[in-house]
Amino acid sequence: MQLQTGNLFSVEAKRGDEERIDMLITGQRLNVERIVSMGHASPEGFWYDDSRAEWVVLLSGSAALEFEEDATMHDMRPGDYVLIDPHCRHRVASTHAEEQTVWLAIYHER
Repeated sequence: MQLQTGNLFSVEAKRGDEERIDMLITGQRLNVERIVSMGHASPEGFWYDDSRAEWVVLLSGSAALEFEEDATMHDMRPGDYVLIDPHCRHRVASTHAEEQTVWLAIYHER
């Protein structure tokens, strides 16, 4: 048996560095990513529009997600999660500027 181990909080990020995305699990119908942000946001006018559903949980830091359809802002704190339907256009409006924001995102086909 081969074990794959790690720690979701074992990465350091500094403001100004690129956002870090680590693929933890990849499969035909499922992907799991760890995303580490620090003061990052989606570019102005950019919207994510994935054909898969996305379940995302915020593990540390804080963030705000913006949804195009109803122009709502969803503030997130550690422990908060959201299930985003396929083709629900959304963007990261902001992440904490001084503290690492660690996300766990699970993309899956419905």
